[in-house]
Amino acid sequence: MSPQSRTSPLTPELLEMVRLIAQTGSFAAAARALGKVPSAVTYSVRQLEEQLDVLLFDRRSRQAQLTEAGAALVKESERLLSELASVAQRIKRVATGWEAEFNIAVDSIVTERAILDLVGDFLAQKSPTRIRLLRETLSGTWEALVSGRADLAIGVADQQVTAAGIQSAPLGELPFLFVVAPGHPLASATGPITDDLLRPHRMVALADSARQMTPMTVGLLPGQDVLTVPSMALKIDAQMRGLGCGYLPEPLIRDALAGGQLVEKERIPVRRPAMLSYAWRVTAGQAGPAQRWWLERLGLTRTRQALLGELVLPGKAGKGG
Repeated sequence: MSPQSRTSPLTPELLEMVRLIAQTGSFAAAARALGKVPSAVTYSVRQLEEQLDVLLFDRRSRQAQLTEAGAALVKESERLLSELASVAQRIKRVATGWEAEFNIAVDSIVTERAILDLVGDFLAQKSPTRIRLLRETLSGTWEALVSGRADLAIGVADQQVTAAGIQSAPLGELPFLFVVAPGHPLASATGPITDDLLRPHRMVALADSARQMTPMTVGLLPGQDVLTVPSMALKIDAQMRGLGCGYLPEPLIRDALAGGQLVEKERIPVRRPAMLSYAWRVTAGQAGPAQRWWLERLGLTRTRQALLGELVLPGKAGKGG
């Protein structure tokens, strides 16, 4: 295929010309608006029609009337010209140093509302950087970062954060409670839930989203029946339905506990709170503005508390640490 055959006859100038003719209803009026002679406009449109092999205007009337194909082109041209303008503006702003895209791996135990609050604040400053959120679980959150799919990972297990070219900081502690539905057989058990008492009952487990790393399993006993689900929201729902039992993050189930949809049971041995971190890729040279913005926000205590469900993050985070 020759270079010419791959070249589209549509250019921003021709699209704008067709739009002007349609708006004014006259080749001559469009020519005046463009600072051209009418014959040049007529010639350009005829060439475009020949290349597209369609008629764009019905010239039988005194006014230039769009054909069905012409109307479709005008409709598409509005979108295309708008996109071209956006791309031009975006390139200019990216040239100032902003990242074109910033990918964030968010573990499923992190509060979604707080993440979206942060995204909203970031977008409000009209940054040219596009944000892409990756919802991951367990080792998958860390893997997304070290594999290069993510630039920032929020909610990684503290013991994982060791790799070349990666820096991390503490996100906080997240307490887990062993809970069952009110109708579950263990709900009426007296005394702590031991391994022997738990073994005959099905656990609800969170699937590890890791693609290459060894999947992580938490709290399962050898030979125990298990229902595996892909997200924390489904795990909570499954346990409220009595489909199994297991540990859940305390901040995410407060309402369910208060409303009697879940019952906390003492478990022996006791599970310690999860120590979580956020980690980011370190590149040569200075960090980009988007990365600096996110790290600055994550450095605020109130932001970290909101991400772990300890408080509602306001629209504008405060300056306090």
